[in-house]
Amino acid sequence: MQPKIGVLYYSMTGNTFLMAQAVCRGIEQAKGEAILRTVPELLPKETIESDERIKKAKLAQKDVAIAKVDELAEFDGIVIGSPTRFGNMCAQLRNFWDQTGGLWMKGALIGKPAGAFCCTASLHGGQETTLISMMFTLLHHGAIIAGVPYSIKELVETTRGGTPYGPSAAVGVMAQDAPTEVDLKIARELGKRITQLAAKLTGSK
Repeated sequence: MQPKIGVLYYSMTGNTFLMAQAVCRGIEQAKGEAILRTVPELLPKETIESDERIKKAKLAQKDVAIAKVDELAEFDGIVIGSPTRFGNMCAQLRNFWDQTGGLWMKGALIGKPAGAFCCTASLHGGQETTLISMMFTLLHHGAIIAGVPYSIKELVETTRGGTPYGPSAAVGVMAQDAPTEVDLKIARELGKRITQLAAKLTGSK
């Protein structure tokens, strides 16, 4: 039985979406089922319509389903991704997780392997704090946190992102620099790792 891994993310200009897709490819390479979900948008419609970068990114993501809180309980593992907002996860993702109190009361996410990934404007723009900020919520839910081990050689080769806390990418102040192949490789490795852990924990392998 394939482990079902939910990849839950928000992406305003498309870079975090690229990382999410890479995580999904890693899940599939590890023989898991990748379930890609984005969270509800909070930006006003006029803000999106007035910015060509955002409009283009939203068009690229038009076929990605909006996450529902209750479906998190159905996943065997969870990977969450966000652009950085002042060293923290973005409001859209935070708002979604703030609605998961019912799952917390049921203990619905206890024991599920989970990881995180992010994009920042600059190399020192809060990659590690953003990843850790997402882990706080996952820990409160009882998830088992997994990062990226240094057996993944790209961690010491990358110059723009990639941490043991999770995949990351520095994409520029105007989000003009897409994640590199090294960034995406690290994201794929996280997807593989969460899937392999989920398989072991559910007895799939």
